[in-house]
Amino acid sequence: IEVNNLVKEFAQKNNTIRAVDGVSFRVRRSEIFGLLGPNGAGKSTTIKILTTLIPPTSGTASVLGHDVVSNALEVRKNICVVFQENAIELYLSVRNNFRTFGRFHGMSVKEIEYRSGRVSELFGLREYLNQKGIDLSGGLKRRVQVAKMFMVDKPVVFLDEATTGMDTFTKRATIEAIKEESRKGRTIVLTTHMLDEAEQLCNSLAIINHGKVIAQGSIHSVK
Repeated sequence: IEVNNLVKEFAQKNNTIRAVDGVSFRVRRSEIFGLLGPNGAGKSTTIKILTTLIPPTSGTASVLGHDVVSNALEVRKNICVVFQENAIELYLSVRNNFRTFGRFHGMSVKEIEYRSGRVSELFGLREYLNQKGIDLSGGLKRRVQVAKMFMVDKPVVFLDEATTGMDTFTKRATIEAIKEESRKGRTIVLTTHMLDEAEQLCNSLAIINHGKVIAQGSIHSVK
């Protein structure tokens, strides 16, 4: 992933808000890269640009060599995303959430069963497979949402505040699962406002505040 002097402005009444202000960074293949900063720093806006949901005001960004504006479809073909809002089917069981997601991505029944079994094991969800989404805690809903993304073999994964609402044990299981997926060769970009989570997960990071990168590099160099 390459991001060069990215700017995003929003018009607000008689004012212009610059949510992202000249952000630049690189993410290497198979790396876990963190965007660390307080709420409102510009992390989610940056992720929305990289995942083609909103265009930048200026600057450039590319994923696997595909420009996020001029070649957005190719970017989308190669990514999966977890945003801050929960996105699970509340009136389906966890098992059927996985099945539905697999069908959306054109998987066969056999492949869906294999992959849903794998992510259920990886994310510690086996005992919840027959429970409906609406009956799960906020942390478990979040875990199901993250697990769905790892059912598909996309080389780049974006996780926006992926562990929000999780208790300590759920968060630990999710962090270990994310690390395991990185070891298999996936590139993972995550946003967080928690330093300890960034330290546990990331190979490198950029700290963002008021839309600007104020420090970046390896965990050790930034510390």
